[in-house]
Amino acid sequence: MVNASKFISEATAEIKKEAGSERVVIALSGGVDSSVCAALATRAIGDRLVPIYVDTGLMRKGETDRIKEIFGSFNLHVVDAGDEFLDAIAGVNDPEKKRKIIGERFIRVFEREARRSSAKYLLQGTIYPDRIESEGGIKSHHNVGGMPGTMEFTKVIEPIRDLYKDEVREVAGALGLPAELQHRMPFPGPGLAVRVVGEVTRENIAVVREANWIAEQELVERYRPWQCFAALVGLGTGVKGDNRVHGWIVSVRAVNSRDGMTADPVEIPFEVLGRIASRITSEIPEVARVVYDITPKPPATIEYE
Repeated sequence: MVNASKFISEATAEIKKEAGSERVVIALSGGVDSSVCAALATRAIGDRLVPIYVDTGLMRKGETDRIKEIFGSFNLHVVDAGDEFLDAIAGVNDPEKKRKIIGERFIRVFEREARRSSAKYLLQGTIYPDRIESEGGIKSHHNVGGMPGTMEFTKVIEPIRDLYKDEVREVAGALGLPAELQHRMPFPGPGLAVRVVGEVTRENIAVVREANWIAEQELVERYRPWQCFAALVGLGTGVKGDNRVHGWIVSVRAVNSRDGMTADPVEIPFEVLGRIASRITSEIPEVARVVYDITPKPPATIEYE
């Protein structure tokens, strides 16, 4: 395990050295990784840090408003780029291509914002599992394998690149970050785009956003999973009222893990699963059926794409 106080001291010194006298853009998503980086960088370079949150149009319900509340004191720059991201991945079915397009879009948005603030460096919350999975060909994380080959930034600073998720949480506690941030569930950089198997549209993102909201409402407080969510995994038939319908199949997933490298499904009573299925199919007309995924990692990954 990491020695949190020693790490904070060393990481702060590293950021100060790497940044020099330059302004630095930080990709602040509101997750524990980027929040820890923001806290470290604020200690290191103060107001030369430019925190940017990008609303990709692929965020969870209420996410952007909550991030504005949490980071209101950080002079947070909020960029509404929903149309840009959704247009960029329109018609794309391949998950790796989807991830790479989203990764490139992030960089292009950060480049634009950096030019406005005369920042030359990018700081991001890449952690060790991101590097392992990207370099090992499991999947391209948007901030590693999904990054474009060329970009305007002259340097990318990654102060927590050698930490696992549980170690990042320990550092977050030592930094005094709110418990909500320290224990926040992981949310993928590409957002809800990887919770729609296949092509992403504005319509199916709206469906998965509502399904994901219901899954979190029912599971987070009661079971405290490491991660839980809902995903659209295909289309199927169902019956609503006296009518046969053709609608989405929603897969609900809840897992426990230490570092994200392995994971086990949470055992949820059938009664609770039934309530989740009932809510999703009744509250979201486009959904025909709901399933619960009990596959551990490995052989499955946690997310579907």
